[in-house]
Amino acid sequence: MQQPLAYRMRPTKIEDIVGQQDLVGPGKIISRMVKAKMLSSMILYGPPGTGKTSIASAIAGSTKYAFRVLNAATDTKKDLQIVAEEAKMSGTVVLLLDEIHRLDKTKQDFLLPLLESGSIILIGATTENPYININPAIRSRAQIFEVHPLTPDDIKLAVKRALKDKANGLGNYPVQLSATALDFLARATNGDLRSSLNGLELAVKSTEPDKKSGDIHITQTIIEECLQKKALSADKNGDAHYDVISAFQKSIRGSDVDAALHYAGRLIESGDLISLIRRLLVIAYEDIGLANPSACERTVQAVNAAKQLGLPEARIPLANVIIELCLSPKSNSAMTAIDNALKDVRAGNYGEIPLHLKDAHYKGAKKLGRGVTYQYPHDFPNDWVKQQYLPDKIKDAEYYYPKDNGKFESAFKVQYFKLRQSSRH
Repeated sequence: MQQPLAYRMRPTKIEDIVGQQDLVGPGKIISRMVKAKMLSSMILYGPPGTGKTSIASAIAGSTKYAFRVLNAATDTKKDLQIVAEEAKMSGTVVLLLDEIHRLDKTKQDFLLPLLESGSIILIGATTENPYININPAIRSRAQIFEVHPLTPDDIKLAVKRALKDKANGLGNYPVQLSATALDFLARATNGDLRSSLNGLELAVKSTEPDKKSGDIHITQTIIEECLQKKALSADKNGDAHYDVISAFQKSIRGSDVDAALHYAGRLIESGDLISLIRRLLVIAYEDIGLANPSACERTVQAVNAAKQLGLPEARIPLANVIIELCLSPKSNSAMTAIDNALKDVRAGNYGEIPLHLKDAHYKGAKKLGRGVTYQYPHDFPNDWVKQQYLPDKIKDAEYYYPKDNGKFESAFKVQYFKLRQSSRH
């Protein structure tokens, strides 16, 4: 029986890994390990289908070490012993141990000396937080790396590779994948490449070729059926996807809790967690901002929790913060302030930095007048002293216009105008 497409398309060298470039990209930690052939045991944790097995397979392929896969929950100590014997006979073995958080003490005690000696390079894979769910004895002997859901662009790249690959992919099939089907396939699986590839394979092998051209036309409707996900946030030209995101932000900005939850529900049901959490971060700082800075912090916390949990549980912390952002006081003054400053900069409306603010940490700076008259605010009462910071040309420029929406920015407003009056008048 032929293995699933996702299995067949696993990379055999580091350069072929899709996504996780912060770990496997040129000059990054795992890439450096492989290049130097100085592998150490590691634990990869993150959501399903994000490349944990692919990274292990590519490490083994790039270093030419034997590669074995076991499951900590279902495979026995005897299975580990077989791998250990192979390592003694043929040298180092790279062992991918799936669900490593379920490793019992008997298997752990057997593995520890093998890890110490380097005869087995352990790559543990888990969806659980290793700092909480993995025994410290194993954890202390392995580096811990987090893998993240793949982006839609990552998944599109992998899908296109699979469609071209004649040896392991679907290159021998005359597939015509529509742009909307590709876009939906890349977004609806929430960064899970395994689901995307296996859904694609089902679509290709279950669709009858066109009687005239012989081509297999894969539409968005076919992909929806094979993934069992409906395009609630995307239509034939993709506009509705962005319409939902726009409506989501505008509902929070307008303080309508029910509408915001409705549009969030559409994004969640379509599996588009990535777009939802990115937009939430934008909303927190663009629309709530200085009116409630702590809400911005809690949004970051909720987003991080959602990434750790994945769907469907991710909906819970996100619902909490969506409701809070809706009911929070609003202010866009910080965004407006930086945009005002950028407008001046882009128009060339800026002058020479005052001499007393210029860098004075080099020989000869004093002769040039750099930093000579600078006054260190911490040497003065209340850690403040009157001095000019803006260039002469724009010394009276105003970019920030505080609002009174919420106790935080109201306090900022009082302080801002107090300092402005003291320093510029």
